Amino acid sequence: MSAPGRVKREDRNARHEGRPERRRAARTRLPVLATQLMILAVLLGAWEFGVRSGTVSAFLFGSPSGTLESAWRMMESGELWEHANYTLWASVAGFVIGTVVGTAPGLALWYSPFAAKVVEPFLVAINSVPKIAFAPLVILWFGTGVTSKVALSISLTSIVALLAAFQAAKDADPDLQKMLISLGASKWQIFSKVVIPSSLPYVISTFRINIGFALVGTVVGEFISSKYGIGHVIFVASSLYDLNTVWCGIFLLMLLGFVLYAGVDIAEARLLRWKDQTYATHFKL
Repeated sequence: MSAPGRVKREDRNARHEGRPERRRAARTRLPVLATQLMILAVLLGAWEFGVRSGTVSAFLFGSPSGTLESAWRMMESGELWEHANYTLWASVAGFVIGTVVGTAPGLALWYSPFAAKVVEPFLVAINSVPKIAFAPLVILWFGTGVTSKVALSISLTSIVALLAAFQAAKDADPDLQKMLISLGASKWQIFSKVVIPSSLPYVISTFRINIGFALVGTVVGEFISSKYGIGHVIFVASSLYDLNTVWCGIFLLMLLGFVLYAGVDIAEARLLRWKDQTYATHFKL
């Protein structure tokens, strides 16, 4: 059999082997979703019942129906989309730039153990400081516009990405590196063929952490000084004791988090196609 024919046959066999796993995942997806929706309905129903019966204070805790009314009012006026779009794009920009700015030098430190030892204490020191403490400085340096929110998100995400990439590069398989050295591989070949592929799962897993940090940076910046954004909506509503609008902003932030997580899942599926996606729950004991 020719080489192209053998490759096609192996690809076809791999696709056939993956189908049972996909079918099992599809069968478990619906019960999981139904259980999640049931838990959500019970929690919201208990909350609404508590408010209507007087057990829970509507003034202090708001209510699901009031939150829905607030969300509908903001949707009709267009205010909801305006603030959500502001927060979303500031968070995405901070997440992307911070991840790239942190990951690239983190991996590059593998090239020079001396440089890595020199900068490691500084990285630990910067990481030990709560990044929110830099918020007033960032606002002063970059103003009250969207640039300061992006900069604050970058400050939170870049250091996490750098440390994660640096640690992943250090943990790259040393035996495989020695084998390539014995075969005459250059340092760039070891870096591109061993260090980067082995670090990629850890780097992508950091994406999920950085999504939260990017949102935190943007929202904190909106708390401090902004005319737009979900953080601004929550801050103004809380100062007016409008708990329903506060909950509306919180739920909207959750929704944005889900959207960003879905984007990370898509990126992981495309970049890590070789990774085994089988979960222990798929196995029957």
